[in-house]
Amino acid sequence: MDMLRSTTLFALAAVAEIGGAWLVWQGVREHRGWLWIGAGIIALGIYGFVATLQPDANFGRILAAYGGVFVAGSLLWGMAVDGFKPDRFDVAGALICLVGVAVIMYAPRTA
Repeated sequence: MDMLRSTTLFALAAVAEIGGAWLVWQGVREHRGWLWIGAGIIALGIYGFVATLQPDANFGRILAAYGGVFVAGSLLWGMAVDGFKPDRFDVAGALICLVGVAVIMYAPRTA
């Protein structure tokens, strides 16, 4: 159950962080204005809160593992929202990152 909760929280965090950063990008780089920037800042704050809900209590572990989720999620976001087409190296890099997430978060540990 902790693994399901953890992966769900990682997905929610990715949507909030990547979506928030995208909104800020749109507001600044695409000149969509302060409303987009403000919405992005709120989403980024939500990301920070969601990360605290992880079942593991180790901040460093959570953020290190989330980095891999962020890499893969960013490529998926780009594909879904901006029409980005990853090449084989993008895909390979994202898969390597997700293996890292699995090792960091879900490897069996002894006390």
